[in-house]
Amino acid sequence: MENMIVEQIEDFGLSKKQQQRTLFSKIGIIGCGKDGQNIARIASAYGIEVIFIELTQQRIDNAYEQLGKVLDRRIENWGMTQGEKKLILSRIRGSLDYKDLNECDFVIEAIRAESSARKITERKEVFRKVEKVVSPDCIIATNSTTIIITELASELEHRDRCVSLHFFVQSPEAKICEVVKGLYTSDEVYERVLTFVKLVNRQAIPVEESAGLISIRLYTALLNEACEVLMEGVGSLADIDTVWKIGFGMRFGPFELADILGIDKINRWMENLYSEFGDPMYMASPVIKKLNRAKRFGKHVCWGFYKYDEKGQVIGSSPLTSERI
Repeated sequence: MENMIVEQIEDFGLSKKQQQRTLFSKIGIIGCGKDGQNIARIASAYGIEVIFIELTQQRIDNAYEQLGKVLDRRIENWGMTQGEKKLILSRIRGSLDYKDLNECDFVIEAIRAESSARKITERKEVFRKVEKVVSPDCIIATNSTTIIITELASELEHRDRCVSLHFFVQSPEAKICEVVKGLYTSDEVYERVLTFVKLVNRQAIPVEESAGLISIRLYTALLNEACEVLMEGVGSLADIDTVWKIGFGMRFGPFELADILGIDKINRWMENLYSEFGDPMYMASPVIKKLNRAKRFGKHVCWGFYKYDEKGQVIGSSPLTSERI
């Protein structure tokens, strides 16, 4: 006992000032709609602290509510526990103030604009606001698929830290993420983003800068052709989806997937792609335009190509086969 060494426990305590921050210990998300919620849930599930910025407290509350519902479904169907749900939600915090992003080392813009023109303008403004409050080392990214990251970064002081990445909201468990290096993006920043993708257990798919990336260019062309087949009367809505699912082994048919993604969102994608490439292949089908004008935006409003009940189950036959839109 005489030789016992006594040391002050304070020497080993970790105050906030003493703690060393790890890469991507805290990220920010601008906009917590469906896309933002998906990114927040994925990052939080892998131990990353998330703060998201929204315009109103009501939108913040709604984001928490929707996140809770998604996690509840995972408890019912995927074996998640209530404890895991609470832990995931505890790492996610909403705010109305961009200044709360000041400790983030990665900020992802995921806003939802109402038109293509506003989309670019609003996203540029978001990038400028973020740059004012974060450190020069903080990476700024967009989750947009049809807006070019070089254009969004062109007015910033530190343009080399901007990148584009795309999480697959239509299938949140898809283990891939498209990553785009812009004209200004540095190699170091790009490699750090690839590290982030690995941290959240996704496979990075390198994509050259192009509106629509790989995924959206392929899907919009498919959906337009499916609409053409439908209008020609070659097959019914449900049968076209069935051929795609069973015949080709896909999880969703083109019309089912459109309802999940949102007809309004798809219509904007097609506007951007047609504006970028001028190829009629990307011009929205008359069917899509009709649904968009009728505000039948898909599953989240219980009516799109299909009609749904409050639980998201399809009600009867396709409305397109029983009534005009």
